[in-house]
Amino acid sequence: MGADRKHDLTHMATLHATHEFRLIRALRLSKNAEGRFQAQVTRIDEKDLPDGDVTMRVEYSTINYKDALAITDKSPIVRKWPMVAGIDGAGVIEESAHPAWKPGDRAILNGWGVGESHWGCLAQKARLRGDWLVRLPEGMTTREAMTIGTAGFTAMLCVMALERLGLTKERGDVLVTGATGGVGSVAIALLKELGYRVVASTGKTAERVYLESLGAAEIIDRNTLAQPGKPLQKERWAGVVDSVGSHTLANACAQTMAEGAVAACGLAQGMDFPASVAPFILRGVTLAGVNSVTAPADRRTEAWRRIAKELPRAKLASMLTEIGLDEAIVRAEEVIAGKVRGRTVVDVNR
Repeated sequence: MGADRKHDLTHMATLHATHEFRLIRALRLSKNAEGRFQAQVTRIDEKDLPDGDVTMRVEYSTINYKDALAITDKSPIVRKWPMVAGIDGAGVIEESAHPAWKPGDRAILNGWGVGESHWGCLAQKARLRGDWLVRLPEGMTTREAMTIGTAGFTAMLCVMALERLGLTKERGDVLVTGATGGVGSVAIALLKELGYRVVASTGKTAERVYLESLGAAEIIDRNTLAQPGKPLQKERWAGVVDSVGSHTLANACAQTMAEGAVAACGLAQGMDFPASVAPFILRGVTLAGVNSVTAPADRRTEAWRRIAKELPRAKLASMLTEIGLDEAIVRAEEVIAGKVRGRTVVDVNR
């Protein structure tokens, strides 16, 4: 073989290797001109990552309910096509033009439209805005952060909202709906650790042992809340964490004690709210909406600080199922079908 030929082959191999180095695996969502949806784990080029002042090497992501809706196309979560899924991510900063971040820092990403209008973290790398990130709390691993994820972060925001509205453990029981889900599981563990008596509402009666291990003192069948009910009912709850919506939320409000508070953060049963004003004007009940997507930076930092301090690690481990990126699509379908309990962590590098 001539010297020129050897040089050409070496040059081609170098280019190929360089190109391969730029390829990363990601869960890509797309729609063609006819509107046909596709979710697939594929390779994308780093150069195609969206604009941002920070590049994070993702170690773990997760499957939240919103992720599952996007990955299965069951709800119009995605606002821009194509999209890389994943509203959560935790990893190591690789490149940064943001003054708050430098290479080697460990960070958490929740919300801010990532996985909806900006490429997300169910990928080996994500290019993001530094203002969106929260520093990984000392002593917490990126895997633990994604066991918590947006679901657990939202649960803590709900607890903080109830506290701001005057909830104390002396006032009475706290109801947690959708108890075996991510928000519900973390909310039960947090509230129990803070000294509250927690009542868990679930349709999965076989998960009694799991819910009691998290701290639920009592378990009720979700059907007692999921059907149409009277606008004002017997007072039962000093506070409520609701991730279900619809009739469940309406009945929870109708059963909340005078001057009690309800934190609403989800719509697993539905987006509708078939209620009356009776609990609010006759009992002074407060309904607080909790939005984790654009929560301000100081509240995010405080929530993650408290999670690191107040959420027992042993209970966190009991919620966890870990999967690889290739399993994420099937897992999303299982979440929508109500077959998943606790939290699913995705190791994006396997």
